[in-house]
Amino acid sequence: MKNKKSSVLLIYTGGTIGMMQDAHSNELRPFDFKSLTKQIPELNKFDIGLSSIAFKKPIDSSNMHPLVWVELAEIIKANYSHFDGFVILHGSDTMSFTASALSFMLENLNKPVVLTGSQLPIGIIRTDGKENLITAIEIAGAQEKGKPVVSEVCIYFEYKLYRGNRTFKYNSSHFDAFRSPNYQALAEAGVNIQYNKSALLKPNGKALKVHLELDNDLVVLKLYPGISQKIITSILNTKGIKAVILETFGAGNCTTQEWFTTELKKIIDKGIIVLNITQCREGQVIQGMYETSSHLKKIGVIGGSDLTFEAAVTKIMFLLGQKITNTQIKKSLQTNLRGELTTN
Repeated sequence: MKNKKSSVLLIYTGGTIGMMQDAHSNELRPFDFKSLTKQIPELNKFDIGLSSIAFKKPIDSSNMHPLVWVELAEIIKANYSHFDGFVILHGSDTMSFTASALSFMLENLNKPVVLTGSQLPIGIIRTDGKENLITAIEIAGAQEKGKPVVSEVCIYFEYKLYRGNRTFKYNSSHFDAFRSPNYQALAEAGVNIQYNKSALLKPNGKALKVHLELDNDLVVLKLYPGISQKIITSILNTKGIKAVILETFGAGNCTTQEWFTTELKKIIDKGIIVLNITQCREGQVIQGMYETSSHLKKIGVIGGSDLTFEAAVTKIMFLLGQKITNTQIKKSLQTNLRGELTTN
């Protein structure tokens, strides 16, 4: 008996990958996704049923917004029972934010959602877009014994598949634009696609639960030597904030000056969440390892372990949107919800 043909929904939000170069003006413009197979005839060789949805107005990834994440989650929710996998074409600059956000918004995800894009437009001769798109579709449609091989939100770029909420864009000029420093690649594409099955999230079989409420009332305080009290006081007293992401040094260290600790304690006592993540791209926050972080732990700052900046931002937006208590938010920030952090 022949296996059922997989079906994949392609969602184009915008970004470099979906651009064509005008032969006369050399200007870049979005191409018509209804003629996708004309641009990439290799797609006709897939034994995968392809459908596509394109945003009416393509979004440059620099203009990405939580409202777009909600729209993407709604598209996936509406089409979840009709397709075996999803591929989202997205600008690379904020792709890690979108992948992280969707990972939290799509609870009990049992199908692949693969984000991809390119550094060069698909209409350029040397584009990386064709390989990225073709392999992303193959991964989204991959099944074993009638079940998806991958069942989480991922990023595929330059022969590597990464867990989306573990990534960041580290290079703007090379094809291998993304890194996942604290978690191994989920797959690598060579002659064949080699899946790192022990690293993949295991589906729990529960029904998909889509969360559409996000709250972006947070600020980011990135520390540097010599940052003044007036700057910090101004940021921490921003009207209406509900959370602060504190970007510290090394394993979560910062100044021990009394005024700084006092300013943080004031806002924590007001019920504002403070999350400590490291400015280092590899490693993790371990509050209390050094004297320069133990004071943070004492006043109630939450240690962010090895959360990426992108995952920290979107996880807080997600948790604030759940209308849960501060105690629950603090617990969830230290809980591995979607494979986004390493728990000790």
